[in-house]
Amino acid sequence: MFDLYQIVRPNILALKPYSSARDEFSGHASVYLDANENAYGSPLSQNYNRYPDPHQHVLKQKISAIKGMPVENIFLGNGSDEAIDILYRIFCRPGADNVIICPPTYGMYEVSANINDAAVRRVALLPSFELDVHEILCATDAQSRLLFICSPNNPTGNSLHKEDIEYLISRFPGVVVIDEAYINYSRQSGCISLLTEYPNVVVLQTFSKAWGLAGLRLGMAFASTAIIDLMDKVKPPYNVSENTQQLVSQALTHIDQVNEQIRSTVRERNALTQALSSLPIIQKVYPSDANFLLVKVTDAHAVYTHLASHGTIVRDRSKVEHCENCLRITIGTPEENQTLIAQLKAYSI
Repeated sequence: MFDLYQIVRPNILALKPYSSARDEFSGHASVYLDANENAYGSPLSQNYNRYPDPHQHVLKQKISAIKGMPVENIFLGNGSDEAIDILYRIFCRPGADNVIICPPTYGMYEVSANINDAAVRRVALLPSFELDVHEILCATDAQSRLLFICSPNNPTGNSLHKEDIEYLISRFPGVVVIDEAYINYSRQSGCISLLTEYPNVVVLQTFSKAWGLAGLRLGMAFASTAIIDLMDKVKPPYNVSENTQQLVSQALTHIDQVNEQIRSTVRERNALTQALSSLPIIQKVYPSDANFLLVKVTDAHAVYTHLASHGTIVRDRSKVEHCENCLRITIGTPEENQTLIAQLKAYSI
């Protein structure tokens, strides 16, 4: 049986969180003299002199209605990166515990591990870019606290087999973190439904991709109330700014527009796959469930340099596992994708 409190750092269990002025009074008043704010306002047209809601109540209610998840199962942070860092601080004792990552995958899992002095056990994906379930469990021991699974995976673009994910959740002794930053572009359903069955799951999602709000820095974590309570205990008091809360709330009223952009991206993904596949310098275009393609070329560095010299920037992923001579290409607008193809054709001449 999974016991959450057996894997939480003792100092976190004993932690008394910072109590902000907005925690001590959460109603409405006409005069606020409790938080040492500037009573005269700000030089901007809209006043930002008051601290934001530390618990993002209004925004969480709107997200709850869309996701079908209770507010108490939602954490909001300064991008998914903040949620990742907080999970390390809750579960990983520096110099004592380990985490498992499955490269090639999102690089911040390992960076956050290094920052928090957690040992990293790397179990590479299979050549098919699927999880090596057997090796992951072999790499697991009593000090394994977090297992990071990115699906659809970055940089490979594929959705990982849900049966493999659930198999690992049922056997991993710590918390399984499923990063679904690209789930809106996937043909496969996400893993939020698994939260009702397993207490050791955290699902990460973001407003940076399909919602087009990368500049506002808002990430979501969905988990049991026990895990969310711990995350709220550890986070800074005002971790999501007032303008981010307001602007994301506005964006949530435009779901139809976002869904149409998702459909357009998927159409462009299919068209770009076909166009790239016809070029002689392209050796393989890997199937993708994300808003990007992993593309194997004859000489990744040379192609990258050629594109950059013509003002088009892609990502060279040649130095990560199983991605030799591979470029990661984000799906652009139809015009941007046509420019990319024209430049690649020019390179081939």
